[in-house]
Amino acid sequence: MCSHTSPCPSWDAPDHDAARVVAFHPDQGWFLLCNGVVLFDDTREVLPNRSIIPPQRVPPDRIPS
Repeated sequence: MCSHTSPCPSWDAPDHDAARVVAFHPDQGWFLLCNGVVLFDDTREVLPNRSIIPPQRVPPDRIPS
């Protein structure tokens, strides 16, 4: 698990994306957080329990102009 001085949120916490990056592969479009979450550059996520969170897209009418 996380060994950082300020512990990172667990993978099942609402703020799990705030965990530190431990592996970064921009050429492949993904990075691994210390809590085991894999984030992709399209905002898709794979959690350690193998569940997938689809891309989090902002609807066009909610984008500030």
